[in-house]
Order: sequence, then structure tokens, then C-alpha cells
Amino acid sequence: MSETKKSTAADNKFDGFTDDERAAMKEHAQELKKAARRSSSASKAADAERDVVEKIAEMAEADRVIAERIHAIIKAEAPSLAPKLWYGQPAYAKDGKIVCFFQPAQKFKTRYATLGFNDPANLDDGTMWPTAFALTELTADNEARISALVKRAAS
Repeated sequence: MSETKKSTAADNKFDGFTDDERAAMKEHAQELKKAARRSSSASKAADAERDVVEKIAEMAEADRVIAERIHAIIKAEAPSLAPKLWYGQPAYAKDGKIVCFFQPAQKFKTRYATLGFNDPANLDDGTMWPTAFALTELTADNEARISALVKRAAS
């Protein structure tokens, strides 16, 4: 007599997203709902920046120190970029499209934070260029490079 294996939901578990990724998607859904509830555009901008500053304040110290400096650099070098949360991360948008973002190491339990740029960023350089940078600390040289990248990305 042969045994037939019954297929159960547990046997067919989908492993496509981690718990952290699912949490980020839920955060993004909440961000969209919150943004939709806000009234005037001036209020929306101030509230969105406050959300970013509050999110940065919640970060572990190593990520927070880097995120605070990046936030200050972006505000100084690219004031046209609007701060907002994006998947629970500080991000900066132009015309509603995310140009760059800061992903803290704690977000997905990685060994380094990331400064990333999306396709609206004006960083094109031939047929290949970097769009994400690993950060473990900010030196004066790193800050100068970030300043130049952000200024160029927002142009």
C-alpha cells in the first residue's frame, strides 16, 4: 500500500517576502493613507518633514547620526527635494517622485546603512553608474561626495 502525501498550506508556504519586507510594505500603506488625509500642501510638506525627523529620531544611534547628517546635507544642497517617508525610511522627492532615500542598517538587519538614488535622480554617467552607497560612518570626504551627488541628483 502506498502512502500519498497530502498537500497543506504549510507545505506550500510562500517565502518571497521577509517579515521586515512585509512590515515595510505595511508602513508604506500607512504613509499613503496619512498623506491622503492631510489638508493643504503647505501643511502636508511640514507634516511630511516632521514625520521624517521623527523617524530619524527613532533610529539606533549609529543610523541616527548618519541620517541626521544626510538630512541636513540634502536640505542644504537640494532644498527643492521634499522630505517624506517611503517604506518607513527617510526619502526626498521631486515632483512627487522619490529621488533619494536613506535606508538604516536596522531596517533590514544589514551590516551597513544605504544612501540610495532612484531613476528620477540625474546621476546618469555613460551606460553604467552607481545608484546605492553603503555607509558605515560619515567622514568629511563622504559628506563632500554626498553633497555633490545630492546636488547633481536634484538638478
